[in-house]
Order: sequence, then structure tokens, then C-alpha cells
Amino acid sequence: MRHFWNWVRNDDESRTLYLDGVIAEESWFSDDITPAMFKEELFAGNGPITIHLNSPGGDCIAASQIYTMLMDYPGDVTIQIDGMAASAASVIAMAGTHVTMSPTSLMMIHNPFTMAMGDTEEMRKAIQLLDEVKESIITAYHIKTGLSRDKISQLMDSETWMNALKAKELGFCDEVLYTGAEDLPDDMAAYTFERKSAAACLMNRVIASMPKPQNVVKEEPEHPPDAAPTPEEPEPVTPDNRVKAADLEKRLSLLK
Repeated sequence: MRHFWNWVRNDDESRTLYLDGVIAEESWFSDDITPAMFKEELFAGNGPITIHLNSPGGDCIAASQIYTMLMDYPGDVTIQIDGMAASAASVIAMAGTHVTMSPTSLMMIHNPFTMAMGDTEEMRKAIQLLDEVKESIITAYHIKTGLSRDKISQLMDSETWMNALKAKELGFCDEVLYTGAEDLPDDMAAYTFERKSAAACLMNRVIASMPKPQNVVKEEPEHPPDAAPTPEEPEPVTPDNRVKAADLEKRLSLLK
């Protein structure tokens, strides 16, 4: 049976757990004893454990089970994010006694999502379910970071990507590996990317860069007082003030 986890026992009696890939991609729910198997393997030993985490996420219920098991573990739990801790995997990272990140790694948090089908009542139930799941995820982030629930909710709404420095600044991790204060340049900034905010910013810049039509004021022709005004011919429509598709593509490329 394939697992998304792999235990390694070290010579010093400590243990290393590798969580690599999609959480519950194959067997978490296809085999009812899988959660019990993971817990049995987790508590089969004692002492400190180190978890190497690289995952795009997966099922939030499975992540919740892993999070709870790690929080219940009596020994120290060091979580090292090697590549990416995104979505549900970021929830697992919050269970670490000490969370470290590679300087090249990323963390991503976002709102939970699901698929629903049915009438309006079923849609309301799905929305209520998503709201409750989000609140439970916010709780895990809040316990680790100390950030307000409103702040965390905003970060999730925007689908926020964080580099290691930004994650440390916000409290999602405790240490950036392989770097000391003397190793970091003074102008090195913590970076965060909010997908929805970035898309809105891009569209606003595109709209602002488009040429605005010029209003031409025409002088009214003089007519004799007792003569009827001559009807004006409609001005022909010209593409002078319109943006060509090729020009717009060039501008979009420059903005990117």
C-alpha cells in the first residue's frame, strides 16, 4: 500500500518523517485503517522527530488528523519545509514545536473549496460547511502565529504566497535555515504574493494606461435669425482613439 509518508529511524534513536506529495492522494480515505496506521507508526517510538515537508496540500480533513496527532505527540516536533507547504500542508506545518523553512521554500494559505451539486438549499449548506472549515483552519494559524483572526482571514481570501522571510515575519515559521543575520543583505525584503490582489492591480494598471478619448468642441455655425439651422452630418467613426489588439498585448507584456 502506498503512503504519502515515510518514516526513517536514525542511529541516535530520533526519527525522521518525510511528507512528500499530495496529502491523502491515494489511500487516506480508500482504506479506513490508514489514519490508525499513521497514528500507530507515529506513537511506535518516542523522542524528538523531524518532519521534512514538501507538499502542495490535499484533503483538509486528512491534514486536520495529522495536525492533531502531531500536536498530541509528547516529544518535540521539528518541521522543516524543504520545498513547499501549500494549502492543507501549511496546516500540518502549524503543529511543529519548531518550524523551519529553507530560504528557497514557499508557504501558501487560501480558503478551502469544495464541489457541490443540488438545489439552493444544498448550495447554502455547502457555503456554511466552507465557512466552518475556514474557521477551523484559522484557529490552527492563530495558535501558531498569534495574528488576529481577521488578518488571517484576509490572507486566506487573497490566496497568499509567502517566502521564508515573510513567513517568519508573520509568525508562520520560527527560523530560516542556512542563514544568519549577518548573511542577509540589508535590502533583502520579505515577500508575499496575493493572487487576487495582484490580478486586480494588473487590471487597474491596464485600464489606467489606455488612452482616453479626446472631447473635441466644435464651433456652432452661424445662421440667419430667421433661417432654419442646417442639420449636421454625423461624424464618421474612426479607429484613431481605439487601442489595437497588438498594442494592448505589448502593454500587457510590459506590465507582466
